[in-house]
Amino acid sequence: MDETRSNTPVANYDGPPDYRVIGRHAVFPQTSHDEIERINFLAQMNRHLAARVVPGVKAAYDARVAPRFEAEQGRPIANRHEARKALLKDPAFQTWSALRRMTMEQRQQAGRWTAIRQRERLARLAAELTDGDDRLRLDPSLAIPRYVAAVDHHCMPGSYHQEAFPGDVTNGANYDHAGFVTTSGLLGKYSDGGGHAVARWVKRNLPDFKPRTILEIGGTVGHSSLPLAQAFPEAAMTVVDLGAPVLRYGLARAKSLGVDNIRFVQASGEDLSMFADASFDWIQTTMFLHELSSTALRNIFAETRRLVRPGGIVLHVEQPQYAPDMPLFEQAMRDWDAFYNNEPFWSRMHEMDLDAAMLAAGFEQDKLIHGGVTAVVDRELFPDAADDDTEDYGRKAAWHVIGAIG
Repeated sequence: MDETRSNTPVANYDGPPDYRVIGRHAVFPQTSHDEIERINFLAQMNRHLAARVVPGVKAAYDARVAPRFEAEQGRPIANRHEARKALLKDPAFQTWSALRRMTMEQRQQAGRWTAIRQRERLARLAAELTDGDDRLRLDPSLAIPRYVAAVDHHCMPGSYHQEAFPGDVTNGANYDHAGFVTTSGLLGKYSDGGGHAVARWVKRNLPDFKPRTILEIGGTVGHSSLPLAQAFPEAAMTVVDLGAPVLRYGLARAKSLGVDNIRFVQASGEDLSMFADASFDWIQTTMFLHELSSTALRNIFAETRRLVRPGGIVLHVEQPQYAPDMPLFEQAMRDWDAFYNNEPFWSRMHEMDLDAAMLAAGFEQDKLIHGGVTAVVDRELFPDAADDDTEDYGRKAAWHVIGAIG
């Protein structure tokens, strides 16, 4: 027996799982051998950049960037904007940034091509599952607001809403099947680890809470919504989104996965006047606020206040806000999405005082909610992940929760 075998790259590999283990359903795109390997490469590159390259950028910041700034300016870096601009001059950051942008563009090219080459078949499958089902409510007259229409979010051509022909589900299929690249499998076979985390958080922290109606705003294909519907099967789950392609795909996906207590409605979260006051026990957004203009965010907060029932909850799940105790290097690196990943509202949203925005919408100070959630680990993908709720890069992801009791 070769005693050095345990030190081989294969034995020590700690990257993303193979894409072939991804969960599939009736409208999940078919993938060829070459398409699978392209996705595997990009997922592994993303993991490598985060786990191996970013520490090098941090070392360069500490050893070169910050000292050079202080020598030139006669003072330390004062804020994330100065940190980002100083980083732009350093080759370590330049290399990481270029590679990260490349992986995002190639992820969209790879995922979109797979969906496009079979888009008629996927549309037909979705139609067979959804035609005549009143749980899909589309509004062809709905105007797409400029803050959405002008942006290909995270480099996705056409964002969530554009369609090439009647019944198109291409953007939903792309978003669903190739999201594995961005998450590196962190969210499990069905990309739903975040939704399961929120459901678990609610059951742990509000054990007596028994929602009968749940609304997710900006729920796209239902990655976060289906786990809520599954965790509370007596509740009626409603998903609202601007994009018809993701909603068509979302209901077809839900039905093929056996989740029936859910409906998908095309509407703007800024105007949910089709729902009466106090219609929902639970209102949720998941990694959605950072894609909103400041005006839209305020309008949506006001709508959630109107729609939540007394004693109900509103929860917003996001990456952490910028705060004085967050290192400037981390803030600058997080800001990358605003400048190079087609997320123009990222910076503004993460520097907002969300507590103040909740109060301005009519929520009460003593009823605000703060917490954290950690993605529920898919044991089939990461059998050796830690059992606690700490973030464990490569196996789990964590987010912050802000919300209120109605």
